[in-house]
Amino acid sequence: MTTADLKFEIKKAIDEVPESVLVDILDYLKQVKASPKEKIDLSRHLGLIIREDKELLKRLAL
Repeated sequence: MTTADLKFEIKKAIDEVPESVLVDILDYLKQVKASPKEKIDLSRHLGLIIREDKELLKRLAL
């Protein structure tokens, strides 16, 4: 998916969310914009690990 495609899909999704969440989305985007690239990459990788290993993490937590 190209950058233009991604931006189009993001704009389309924003048009479909309730107005009450728009401020949260804007705050999140501002936070991401202000964060260093390394921190963003670390957060993305951690999120990926959590999504991929959700069941393992549940077993380890018990």
